[in-house]
Amino acid sequence: MAEAHQAVAFQFTITPEGIDLQLSYQALNQIYLSGVRSWKKRVSRVRNSLIKGVYPASPSSWLFVAIGILATMYMQSDPSMGLITKIQQHLPLSLHMSLSAQGQTMVSALVFSTLLWLSLILALRFCLKLLLSYHQWMFEKHGRMSNTTKVWVPLVRLLSSRKPLLYSYQSSLPHLPVPAIQDTVSRYLESVRPLLTDPEFKRMSDLANEFESNLGNRLQRYLKLKALWATNYVSDWWEEYVYLRSRGPIMVNSNYYGMDFLYVTPTSVQAARAGNTITALLLYRRKVNREELKPSRVPGTVIPLCAAQCERMFNTTRTPGVETDVLQHWLDSEFVAVYHRGRYFRLWVYRAGRLLSPREIEDQIQRILDDASPPLPGEEKLGALTAGDRIPWAQMRKQYFSSGVNKRSLDIIERAAFFVTLDDEEQGMRGDDPEGNLDRYAKSLLHGKCYDRWFDKSFSVVIYKNGKSGLNAEHSWADAPTVAHLWEYTLATDAFQLGYTEDGHCKGDVEPSLPQPQRLVWNIPAEVQAQVSSSLAVAQALADDVDCHVFPFREFGKGRIKKCRVSPDAFIQISLQLAYYRDRGGFCLTYEASMTRLFREGRTETVRSCSNESCAFITALESGETEEECRRLFQLASERHQNLYRMAMTGAGIDRHLFCLYVVSKYLGVESPFLKEVLSEPWRLSTSQTPVQQMNLFDLKNHPDFISLGGGFGPVADDGYGVSYIIVGEDMVNFHVSSKYSCSQTDSHRFGVQISKAMQDIMALLSADPKTSLSSKGTGQPQSKKLT
Repeated sequence: MAEAHQAVAFQFTITPEGIDLQLSYQALNQIYLSGVRSWKKRVSRVRNSLIKGVYPASPSSWLFVAIGILATMYMQSDPSMGLITKIQQHLPLSLHMSLSAQGQTMVSALVFSTLLWLSLILALRFCLKLLLSYHQWMFEKHGRMSNTTKVWVPLVRLLSSRKPLLYSYQSSLPHLPVPAIQDTVSRYLESVRPLLTDPEFKRMSDLANEFESNLGNRLQRYLKLKALWATNYVSDWWEEYVYLRSRGPIMVNSNYYGMDFLYVTPTSVQAARAGNTITALLLYRRKVNREELKPSRVPGTVIPLCAAQCERMFNTTRTPGVETDVLQHWLDSEFVAVYHRGRYFRLWVYRAGRLLSPREIEDQIQRILDDASPPLPGEEKLGALTAGDRIPWAQMRKQYFSSGVNKRSLDIIERAAFFVTLDDEEQGMRGDDPEGNLDRYAKSLLHGKCYDRWFDKSFSVVIYKNGKSGLNAEHSWADAPTVAHLWEYTLATDAFQLGYTEDGHCKGDVEPSLPQPQRLVWNIPAEVQAQVSSSLAVAQALADDVDCHVFPFREFGKGRIKKCRVSPDAFIQISLQLAYYRDRGGFCLTYEASMTRLFREGRTETVRSCSNESCAFITALESGETEEECRRLFQLASERHQNLYRMAMTGAGIDRHLFCLYVVSKYLGVESPFLKEVLSEPWRLSTSQTPVQQMNLFDLKNHPDFISLGGGFGPVADDGYGVSYIIVGEDMVNFHVSSKYSCSQTDSHRFGVQISKAMQDIMALLSADPKTSLSSKGTGQPQSKKLT
């Protein structure tokens, strides 16, 4: 075979005349080109480290400082006020002996210039950090910017005017502040007031006051000490104790999914869709590695967001442990792992340092699809180990996957850039039952067959038989907005940039000598096979219990909501409260995810959407109060929700602070009845908005069918709902609702109907007001102000 011949770089034979050495120049050239890619990456990392290390200055600015100092000295002036002379006196003896007096002065001036330049960089960075610590702009009413903010905006623009790399702002982002304990306790009591009876609230208030005046202050001191030492006082504990220490299945309970376009499938050829999707993902990885992605910002502003979560996006896996899992990340990987009909393959995506073309990857994928070899014993359902409980998987991994062929094959999966499943089913909104098919599509991405995804990988891409795609993401390494940014880029690059031929195949040429995808080899003993069956039973029971419902809400979108002078997110959140009240006959503790990426290494905070104001509005609406009174109460509820969201974003949330205080109490070995009760409260309504971050990639005006479906997650509480929504364009909101069949009180389809009705009822209420009628020219109050 040609590829086997080329794999041998040299051959030698021993003859009576000596050693006959035969070199394969083609093989050596392949090795050389592969090494060139590795060295280019190293050089790029060094260059980027220098550029972002001196940001907001530039490396070339050192030259201007040095020239300025030398020019000043040439004019017989000492800008250093004697420091250059002192530096000259402390130069090494070797320089004194080898350089003239003029040369020593020159070296001393360059040393002083460098020190001055570094000092200026630190001063600029400190100023930028101070500016980014200012958050009052977020609380100002739309169109009423304070004088402080008017001065602040151009200063931020001035200090961040240079084109930044992906991680340029990291060292300038402020640290997450620790709120005052009395503020957090007060906010907590206010958040639970509408959910408790008077005696229950009196009891909780007593617990809170006892905690605040005694144990709380002691725990707070330790937490402030950690905040002084750590980059972020929440994130490491949040990652470890909320995600990595969980011993239950991560499938459904933690992992989440992202969907393809709603109406469009760019090609029905499975291998071609895989080729373009894999290529687009690797192009995104290249941008991350080279830091060519623009730093994310608060929408409509110049304010940067932390980019730390991008670091572990690729070449990352979650490895199981008995007590806690560990995230492992490799700097690079030149292959992806592929699963098809019970077999695992390694697919090389680079050839001699060159990324394969989409057509070449399609050809490789087609080879896998055409491979008729059966799975090895125990191979087909091996992935169920990642879907079941973590402790059995950790034990099996340590005992049976730590050496031999099993270790080599497992290493390939774990070190792969990402995981790809070539699913043998068809999915999407299709056929005679489009609504039911959307629900089945969501369940397939959330858990599949419970063994045909590798749930430990940072993300697994799923390509279906009819060309539909999606992904399943592990949650511990990053939050949904980071994955959503990746998936937006992937979908847009696949459909609009890479494209397909008229017959649905990828574009490009194929090198005929590409090696075959490598089939992974396993030796699965009976004990592992038994555990695979046990883990599969646990995962299957969990999967069968999930009730998923996905539906596009087409009656109106953010365009009409904003004409009513209302924040779209507040409108939807209050609608969800109304829907839950009608569905269950009461209110519940509600979780809305908010990001804290205004701070370095920030992740999420909880917005407790069920407030006194939202409950007052819903009670008034359902009891038949006048429309005018209901509109007044809705406005108060909307403003309150926006204020809660802003407080969460700016580090004044409730739940992460209480969570960290609880962790400190566990380290100290003390019990807090207040913290124990707070952290055991169920979130019966867990919600999250999937942000659309790169609308410039999608031309919805000329291609209105290329609408994203967003993604979703499983229910958090056994008797509750999980709701994810994405606001697409001006006229649509896509909802993903999940619950459990085992709970007789919940029904995802019924709740979906209630959401639609609540949205329409609130819109009818607001539209009846002449001040906020659809003829109004106002555009309403957006979620964020234009601070460009």
